[in-house]
Amino acid sequence: MELVLAQALLSQSPDPRALLGAFCVWESPIPAERVETLRFLLQRLEEEQELGSNTSTRPATLLLQEAVREVATGHLVPLLRGLRANLVGVPAEEPSTPRDRRRRVLRAAGGALRSCARLSGGPQLAAGLVHEALCDLLSLRPAVGLEEAETRAASVECGRLGAEEAVEVLVALGPCLRPHEDRALLERLARAALAVALGNEEEEESGGEDGAATLVAARLLPAMGRSSAAALQEEPEKLDSAPPAFRVNRRLLVLSNLAERLLPTPGVGGAWDALEEEIPDARRCSRFWRAVQDGLVQADGLTRKRARYLLQRAVEASAGLGAECSSGATDANEPSLFWWSEKKKEELLKFWENYILIMETLEGNQIHVIKPVLPKLNSLFDWAVSEEKACWLFHPSWHMCIYKRMFESESKTLTKEGIIHFLELYETKGLPGAPGFSEFIIGPLMEALSESSLYSRSPGHKIGSCSPLGMKLQTFLVTYVSLLSEDIKSSFLLKFIKKMTSRHWCAVPILFLSRALAHIPRCKVLGVEGLLALRDVLQCTMITHQILLRGAAQCYLLQTAMNLIDVEKVSFSDVSNFLMSLRQEESLGRGTALWTELCDWLRVNENYFGEIRNCIDFSGRSSLNVYVQSLVQDYIKSPTLESKLEMIFLLLMNKIEIFSGGIKSSLQKTQNELKVFLHPLMDSLMKLGTNAYIPLLKTDKCLQLLLKLLHTSSLKNPQTQDDGVLTLLQNSVMCTTESIFEFIVRRLTASELKTVSDLERCHLYLTILNELVNLHGKVGWKNNNSIWRFISLLKNASILHLQDEPILGKQIQKVVSMECLAMVCGILTQKSGLHLDSLDIGILERFISSFHLNQIVRKPHAEEQNSLFEESSSSQGWGRIVAQYVHDQWLCLSFLLNKYHTFIPNMEGEMLEPFLHVVSKPVSTLQSALEALTILPSDQVLPVFHCMKILVPKLLCSSESLCIESFDMAWKIIYSLSNTQLIFWSNLKAFVQFVFDIRVLTVAARTKGRAYSKIKEIIHKIIEMSTTKTGVFNILINYCCQSWIVPTSDDLTLSQDHFFNARDYIELIIEGCIFGNVFRRDQRLIQDVQAFIENLGHECAANIVTENTNRDDHYVRICAIKFLCLLDGSNISHKMFIEDLAVKLLDKDVLVSRSKARYYVNSLQHRVKNRVWQALLVLFPKFDQIFLDKIIGKIFEAGFVNNQASIKYLVEWIIILILHKFPQFLPKFWNCFCYGEEKLIMSICTFLSVLSHLDIIIQNIPDMKPVLKQALTVVLQWCFNHNFSVRLYALLALKKIWALCKTLHVEEFDALTAVIESSLHQVENMHGAGNAKKNWQRIQEHFFFAKFHPLKDYSLETIFYTLPRLSELVEDEWITIGKFIKFTDIPIDSAFQWYLSQTELCELKPSDWSQQDIGSNSVDEDNQSEWIDVQKKMIPWKNNVPDLELELIFPDRAAKLGKSISRLIVVASLIDKPTNLGGLCRTCEIFGASALVVGSLHCINDKQFQHLSVSAEQWLPLVEVKPLQLVDYLQKKKTEGYTTIGVEQTAKSSDLTEYCFPEKSLLLLGNEREGIPANLIQHLDVCVEIPQHGIIRSLNVHVSGALLIWEYTRQQIIKQRDIK
Repeated sequence: MELVLAQALLSQSPDPRALLGAFCVWESPIPAERVETLRFLLQRLEEEQELGSNTSTRPATLLLQEAVREVATGHLVPLLRGLRANLVGVPAEEPSTPRDRRRRVLRAAGGALRSCARLSGGPQLAAGLVHEALCDLLSLRPAVGLEEAETRAASVECGRLGAEEAVEVLVALGPCLRPHEDRALLERLARAALAVALGNEEEEESGGEDGAATLVAARLLPAMGRSSAAALQEEPEKLDSAPPAFRVNRRLLVLSNLAERLLPTPGVGGAWDALEEEIPDARRCSRFWRAVQDGLVQADGLTRKRARYLLQRAVEASAGLGAECSSGATDANEPSLFWWSEKKKEELLKFWENYILIMETLEGNQIHVIKPVLPKLNSLFDWAVSEEKACWLFHPSWHMCIYKRMFESESKTLTKEGIIHFLELYETKGLPGAPGFSEFIIGPLMEALSESSLYSRSPGHKIGSCSPLGMKLQTFLVTYVSLLSEDIKSSFLLKFIKKMTSRHWCAVPILFLSRALAHIPRCKVLGVEGLLALRDVLQCTMITHQILLRGAAQCYLLQTAMNLIDVEKVSFSDVSNFLMSLRQEESLGRGTALWTELCDWLRVNENYFGEIRNCIDFSGRSSLNVYVQSLVQDYIKSPTLESKLEMIFLLLMNKIEIFSGGIKSSLQKTQNELKVFLHPLMDSLMKLGTNAYIPLLKTDKCLQLLLKLLHTSSLKNPQTQDDGVLTLLQNSVMCTTESIFEFIVRRLTASELKTVSDLERCHLYLTILNELVNLHGKVGWKNNNSIWRFISLLKNASILHLQDEPILGKQIQKVVSMECLAMVCGILTQKSGLHLDSLDIGILERFISSFHLNQIVRKPHAEEQNSLFEESSSSQGWGRIVAQYVHDQWLCLSFLLNKYHTFIPNMEGEMLEPFLHVVSKPVSTLQSALEALTILPSDQVLPVFHCMKILVPKLLCSSESLCIESFDMAWKIIYSLSNTQLIFWSNLKAFVQFVFDIRVLTVAARTKGRAYSKIKEIIHKIIEMSTTKTGVFNILINYCCQSWIVPTSDDLTLSQDHFFNARDYIELIIEGCIFGNVFRRDQRLIQDVQAFIENLGHECAANIVTENTNRDDHYVRICAIKFLCLLDGSNISHKMFIEDLAVKLLDKDVLVSRSKARYYVNSLQHRVKNRVWQALLVLFPKFDQIFLDKIIGKIFEAGFVNNQASIKYLVEWIIILILHKFPQFLPKFWNCFCYGEEKLIMSICTFLSVLSHLDIIIQNIPDMKPVLKQALTVVLQWCFNHNFSVRLYALLALKKIWALCKTLHVEEFDALTAVIESSLHQVENMHGAGNAKKNWQRIQEHFFFAKFHPLKDYSLETIFYTLPRLSELVEDEWITIGKFIKFTDIPIDSAFQWYLSQTELCELKPSDWSQQDIGSNSVDEDNQSEWIDVQKKMIPWKNNVPDLELELIFPDRAAKLGKSISRLIVVASLIDKPTNLGGLCRTCEIFGASALVVGSLHCINDKQFQHLSVSAEQWLPLVEVKPLQLVDYLQKKKTEGYTTIGVEQTAKSSDLTEYCFPEKSLLLLGNEREGIPANLIQHLDVCVEIPQHGIIRSLNVHVSGALLIWEYTRQQIIKQRDIK
């Protein structure tokens, strides 16, 4: 129409120039219609010129050419520049109307310029305008990668066109350029456009795709066609591999817009008529494919979509061309990134179709969508690897793209699935040896492996088993490394280990990576650099990890070093530096298998290490013997080897171990060699007492080395009886003892220690002294006079120093003397059984009793520091020195109070012999203790706690307020330490010992005063703390239970019945019985991995050298249960405690049941109730008839509660045991069946289950007939109940009871024989394969009825392990019998009769009895290796459909109303949301569907449904078909002639626009979130998908259904019209 109007205007105008000039008069704002009219006029003139029309009334052509040039340069270009000016300052959120109008003007002006260029009579106008527009564009974006001259020219010619205007001009005029004559300009334009589209580094920092780049890529580059494609080919650096993400996004933007030119199709020419031979083919360019692969794994979804489009386009082009094609191999051993062969067209198409399907499916980011497609990934692998040639046909990097996408998924489940699939796939298949594959392992794979949550146990794996991912990682790494050549293996492992140091790894990943490395077979591939990398792993990545996990990782890393180090490339120094990084107390302990292996490794390789100066023996090789001897000598002599101590003692101990373990022939020879070996050290030690001129630095080094040797030798595994190393060391050290003692005593008593730095020497001296005393005690020299003489001298001199007048210059000596006295008191406490008359302990006791507690030493003044101290800043830590001084005072006082605790009076003023001031005034002493708690730092309060433990029980009656204050202050300190690891536990233990001392508990319970309330409050605080810090409650309950069972106090005032006060603290035992936290996943993971390490036993050295603290939460319940097992029902105190505990446990069960009406399996409520009934079962043998008569009603009442299965079994079990032991309660049991059906409907199965064990119940009844008669009477009435489950339980009980009657030959029941036999025969011979028959078989095979024996299975193992395991309780609730036996703090005889079950119940597996709520009458299609048709986003689901006879009777409302009903059935059973169902109901009614099938007819009562349906449910037949019944329903409809159609995107789905609906169609709609389940897809005749062109992957299910319903209706309307 526009061109017709233009023709009319031209026909009426004698001069087109005037007409053109009239339209070039612009107003403000510029009307878009005027510019568009101008464009139409120019286009009409262009058409006339092409047709050759020549009107005589029109001016000459030259005049027209001049006019159009004027229009272009004088009007259109200024117009475009004005548009840019008008745009400046316009916000982005400007209304769309002005922007749309501007865009119309822009497009019309561009079209007009193109016509002007063609009408101008030559190429000059087009070339000039292109050049100007290009300069304008470059002036806006300088330095975009062009040559320097072009950039400079662009900056000189200051352009005025904006980016959008310049691009519009270039798009419009570019086709007017000549391919050959204007080739230089075309190439320049192409390069500039490419540079703008790809961006530069400055743009990369800002990120994103700006408007100019998008415009150029989307409009200009495609318009330039082959020229831009050729420019892209000529600049390979633009497609450089492994670029930043920003550049990848831009490259894919360019490539996707040039796809038609880079991937040409035969017969399609270029837009600008380039020569055919110039057409590039990106398929042959490896850089193109690297860009595609980079795009496939980008985080940006749009970039990935562009990459998939390019891949799809390339495959389609290859299939269409049919010619051979290859991108060329970058490595002779690798295939090309892309290749095509017509001979293998079908295989190639199948490979790439599946590949693209997988990549598209990964966009769903959900494991239930991905998992069914993983078999196709296996197929890809099978196609990619040629078994005949043992090589890769497709480049492995394509597979790496898939795995990288999975590794980087937001879903951790999908990441884990991808890693496991990767490890499994390459564990069993051929592994590519390409460098890119090893880089992928070290890069994306290890990055993914750093996530701790991936190592969690899978369902079905027992607690303590190795993580499945950890096992697969180990197998994979061993397999892959074994396939590498030696040089590649060395490089790969070095990079692998360095990767472990490149970031902060959590404890769990580093453990399993280290374990995988440790299992690599021995090979010499690592040198010094590898050893340093292993050391860095130890030092940099394991600082804050859990102790056991850290120790295990150290063991594995040491094993790795011994397996992989090439000893000829490393020196002794390198090895020793590595060994220094290991912690003895965590991993490298003596006596372990790892220690022995290290000694053997050093002995075997000692002559092969790299040469070291001064360490060459007669063979010319370095010797460990020579090296260590020289190292010891150098260390003692040289003042610069301070850091070598750890290395020296470690190598020294290993060398001694080698001597003692490796030389078996001559003990004398071994001792002689060791004597020579240790000679430098022993010689120096022998001279300490006599040579006063030995440098202090040398003496310090000798003592430090001696201390390390003594300490390390004492760490021998206690299970090892013969410790030759310790014996050799003891014999060597014994002869130096007197010299060492003389030197130490002289240094400590002769006022030679005067500086702050000397305090460290004092600590060293006293530690050596204590170690030597312990050493002499072990070898039997307990009363050696010389040793005790030195100690007596030390004691007396220290007392004299402390009694001197306080002189400012002697502060250090006073601190030293107090520390010496504390050490002496510690020795006397440890050796309390010795008669050491020579020490004159009385003097020490009187002195301790006389000094002022909490006395401090003054800090020296600044002017005195230079004369008194070596360092000017040495007194900056004076507070720490004062704290140590006060700490040592309380250590001495603790010794005195422990010795005379029986003489401490209960109140101030009592006089007891012997008279010691501090002993006779306990109140003052306790007040001083509270003062000390305010002075001392938290890590120094332990001796104060020890003193309070002795004082508080004495003063609780007379000074209750003071004792409560001590409780509060001590708890504040404990709470402040809760975040520390090293000192918290010792302080907590001391706190519990003095607050919960049995004497304190007894006095507090007797008075029931404030102290009693405070202790109860502390109990609750400790339990609360235990919810966040595992192991806290363990210490409290363990101590209390031991105190009540085994008295430790010898207080004469304490009642002989130490158990008497336990009832007053019964809530402690109750909380212990039900204790157990529900941990977060990360906490549970740590505990699972720790359990795995512990299960390794002696195989892992960390289990031997680290302390077993019993901090597992299970030990709380174990302690409480073992405590209950030790109670004696015949003891009055015990009996009262048991009965009180049982009543409170039953009340706890009722309270939990009422707190939440409905609780889920394995919820906290479920676990607590389960623990309550477990405790009651343990207590049951201690109940007597009188007490049971009081609580039997509560127990029966528990049977009426709707319990979870595990609780139900426990309640039934205890009822059976009660009725067996006390048949007198049977009448009360029969009364339970007399309640109304409303109360029994949920609980009758519990009581029927009890009757199934009637043979156990009646064992102790002489006359069984009345009981059997009553049982039959009760059971028969329930056999005809309308509830199917009740009938099953009743029939099972009837079968067992009737079998018992027949066994006992009870003739009175002959009248019932026909009825009973008929009923049992009917249920045993049910026809069909439906649920009824299957459930009857299952219930008979159920463990509780088939294998369980209530008497023989009564054991701790059944209660706490077997039954929870078989009851689907989470594994956290399984307590193995091994833990009961391992926990020895509460002793129970190993022959305890209730430990183990006597039946085969413990051998059952959950699969042997597990009831399935859903039956199955079809093939389990989940086990198929690959689906025939797969959903792009679906959930795997068990195809279990019950046998139900569906009565599908449609209402006949529509026929009565005369409505036209189609033969379309819409099935919406999978849809959950009422809004979607209501909308579908309305749509189906409007288009006349024959029926709408829903999952439940209750949905029509929902207000949201009714709001959307607007009463459509009243006029549309609705049918109820449960989701589990859909398979049968679909099959039935197929037999009726219906075609079943699924609305789903699958690999074989049909396009909606191309699909022809049959008249009888059944339309199945999927779930809103998960689509159509995989098992239902297999029962469909066809899947139809709606074509999409956007980024969002799916429509709303109601919208999708409406589209298909309308398309069906439309096709049926057309068919009816055609028929008419």
